[in-house]
Parts: sequence; structure tokens; C-alpha cells
Amino acid sequence: MDEITGVSRRTFLGGAVAAGMLAALQPGVAGAVEKGRRRVGYVMSSEQFTIDQLVRYAAAADKAGFPIAWTSDHFQPWQPNEGHSCFAWATLAAATQKTSGLTLGTGVTCPTYRYNPAVVAEGFASLGLLAPGRVFLGVGTGEALNEAASGGGWGKYAERHDRLVEAVTLIRELWSGKESSYKGRYYQLDKARLYDVPAQPVPIWIAGNGPKSARLAGAHGDGWITTLEVLQDPKSRKAFEEGARSQGKDPASMEIVLETFAVAGDEAEAREGAEKWRFLKKAWKHGYVDNPDEADIQRRAEAEIKIEEITKDWLVGKDAAVHTRGLEKLFAAGATTVFVHSPQTDQMAFIDWYGRQVLPNFRS
Repeated sequence: MDEITGVSRRTFLGGAVAAGMLAALQPGVAGAVEKGRRRVGYVMSSEQFTIDQLVRYAAAADKAGFPIAWTSDHFQPWQPNEGHSCFAWATLAAATQKTSGLTLGTGVTCPTYRYNPAVVAEGFASLGLLAPGRVFLGVGTGEALNEAASGGGWGKYAERHDRLVEAVTLIRELWSGKESSYKGRYYQLDKARLYDVPAQPVPIWIAGNGPKSARLAGAHGDGWITTLEVLQDPKSRKAFEEGARSQGKDPASMEIVLETFAVAGDEAEAREGAEKWRFLKKAWKHGYVDNPDEADIQRRAEAEIKIEEITKDWLVGKDAAVHTRGLEKLFAAGATTVFVHSPQTDQMAFIDWYGRQVLPNFRS
């Protein structure tokens, strides 16, 4: 029995919740999305830049007019040639104090192995107090290069799925600010309470790249982080919507989040950046997502993936129309927020160019 006011694990994971409990277990109102919103966000890449650089980039993105930014939450980078991996929550805490309008969060945190979900709950509650209404938590089932390599552990997908459901449930329980007891298969609380929680709930977005994960995101998240290919897959889209409706939510009111790479430069600059992100085409395949050795991931990627395969879908060039059309395509597919991820060395130039040339096309 997973005890959250008496709901069994089987019942809870299946998405069938007693009517009297729905309000207590349903995601917060902060997850609601206004109709027709199209936000272009900025990616603070913790794999490629130092923490002090990322904080400066957040401030610059805020000034340039980006409404939202996220940072990756890694113990080590995907490839050694990326060069960095700072602590994401410290980056976010510092960035909240250097920005005024920028919403900030992770893309994404794995709250189940190297992090205890109760610690995640405390960390993001505190971030929500530093920047009220400007913080979100992106979560996913993780990658072995972070979870296994750090000693946190690693399991098969079924275990990681179930751990994530328990973790999200436990986090929301603690965010109530009330004393909570929870007995799950993987996590337990014994009369635990968070004394400092934000008045406005922190939205939780769940990453999912297939029907099972999409259903999880719909049922237990305030939003769904995915890829264009998965978003356009009828089975995955249906699973997300069914998951949402199983908990009494309107899927049309939920956040749908995509990420795209963008280079405000020429093909040579794109190819240079792609060397650091060569794994992308196989990131969720065997030998990559389940590989704790980032050096081996880079070796595999260089042997198996051509640079042209990586850059072919990127937005490249200094023609603002190219970037605008590319983003329009993603919004037309159903995204409400699209994060642009630039691998360029000169991030300040990219931020400034995007702020002047592209963002005005997406302001309401």
C-alpha cells in the first residue's frame, strides 16, 4: 500500500482517484496555460558553460525579452568535450536574484536516484520563495550518466516510471505545507513537513518521449516536455490527453514544451557546435541513456552519427525569417513554450540577436 490518505499504489498508478481526493492530488493552478500562448524560452546549458556565465546569460536573456529560461540538471555532461556541469539549483538561485521577469526552472531534474524527492521538494519550494510565480520544476526518469555515475542507482524503465510517479506525488504532498506521512515502494515520509513553501504552487512539467511517459505527464504533471516527433505521434498525444482527463484535467489547458537548437551564424558555426551535441540523435537509445560513461557516449556518437544528421533540423543563419518560421512550425504542432538552445560560444551575441530579430514576432 502506498499511503497518501489511503490510496493504493495500484489505484494511484492506474490514474483512478476517488472523487473526494481529486482536489488534494491534482496539480496546482499555476500549471494552467492561457489560450494561444506562444513563449520562446532560452536554454542555459550547464554542460557547455560555467555557473557564473550562466547567471550572466540569464540576466541578459531577461533584458532581451525572453520570458522564460531553463537549465539542464546534470552531474556530468553528455560528452567530455562539452566541458562543464555545475549544480543547476545554485544557478537558478543566483539567477532569480539577477532577473525580474524571467521564469526559471530545470529541463530536467531526475528526482528519483541521486536526489531524494523530499530534498527536491525543499529545494524548489525555496526557489519559489526567491522568485514567486517565476519558478517551475521539470522532471524526468533520468540518464545513467548522472544517476548511476554519481552512485544514485539506475533501474529499468518500469522502475524509473514508478519512482517518478511516487516522487511527484511526494513532492506535491510536501508542498502542501502540512505534516505528511507517505509509505511507497521506493520512498517514505514519517510525519514530515516543509515549513517554508511558496503561496503560488510551483508547476511540475514531466518529460516523456513515448505513450507510457506521455500518459504519466498528462496524469501527474502540469505540463509535458517532449519532442516534435513524439508530439506529432497520435498514440503519444492521445496517451497524454487521456492521462490528463483521468485526473479531471483539461489537456488543452496544460503546458506543452519543446526544445530546438538555433544558431545565429553560418553552417560552419553550426557544425562546430554540433560536435558537442553529437549524441542527440540517439540520446534515448541503448548505449546512450543507460550509459554512465560520458567518454564512451562521445566515442559512440562520433562513430555512429554524422554531423549532418545533427544540424539538419537546427535553425541556422542570420535570416530572422528562418528562425521565425521554424518556431511557428513548433507552435503550430501544439507547443505552448519552445526553448531555443544555442551551442554558440558567444552566447551574449546570440541572446542580443534573438531579442532584437526574433522575439518581437512572438510577443502578445
